[in-house]
Amino acid sequence: MGSNDFPLRLELALKALSISRGRLAALLGVDKSVVSRWIKGVNGPTEHNLSNLTAIIAERRPGFTMLDWEIALPRLAEKLGVEAGEETRRPPPGLADWLPARVLDEAMATAAARGDVYAGLWRTTRPAIDPAGRFIHDRVLIRRGVGGLLGFRLGVGDLRFEGWACPNQTQLVGAGVDEETGLFIFIIFNAVLRDRADVLDGLSLTCQRSAGGAPVVGAVLMERTGLLSDDPEADDARYEASLRGDPMAREGSIPEAIRNHLFRDVGPVAMAAGGDALLRMPFSASMSRGPLPGVPFPE
Repeated sequence: MGSNDFPLRLELALKALSISRGRLAALLGVDKSVVSRWIKGVNGPTEHNLSNLTAIIAERRPGFTMLDWEIALPRLAEKLGVEAGEETRRPPPGLADWLPARVLDEAMATAAARGDVYAGLWRTTRPAIDPAGRFIHDRVLIRRGVGGLLGFRLGVGDLRFEGWACPNQTQLVGAGVDEETGLFIFIIFNAVLRDRADVLDGLSLTCQRSAGGAPVVGAVLMERTGLLSDDPEADDARYEASLRGDPMAREGSIPEAIRNHLFRDVGPVAMAAGGDALLRMPFSASMSRGPLPGVPFPE
């Protein structure tokens, strides 16, 4: 099952069939806790269970097939013969209390239209906080979460950030937190306006774990390393495997053009020489782009 908003789709199906979770579990021959985990988004049904669920729906809604699980939520509601209520566009818990309604609505609408262009496995390149002068790679997984917005996971060393990314017309903006340390990370990337995104650049803000937790901002390049499959558990395994290597970039492995893009002088001296007073990533000089023919994903 490739859709990461399956809990919403299952709720529509239960509404269409007018049955409870327990009754559905009995029809499928599984424990009630299994259906409960599907509703909570802990995991999705196996192909066998999804096939059985599809058959149950098809008995009551002739013509319903496995392919219908992948169509847009409003179309699925229409196919099932139910009203597309708030469950088709429910924001993630907490976001509705944090973001103004207009901003949240715009983010969810943009995610519905363009979110899939960012879904996938990624590798960042950014200047390391320590040791100075070196570069480091974070590993990132982006995919749709419940409600349609983009969820992301970012790992480096023993840090595991999780959060939400909100696309708009010109940026991909996100915030995440590492549960163990309480550290936050905030990112703003230049968007890709057409096609699938394969490279993004922007800025990140977080805090050092030493030096009193000093805030630190840096330029970041993020390159796609893979596409998502129809198996979320397999994608999770690929992501976890990518975290096992040394995140520090090998000496000399970062091309000069990328080094210069990420490692730049700012401040009064740079400004006097025609440079920038502040660290920024202008869209006019962005490296964000879609796929290039014949260019493989980095490892």
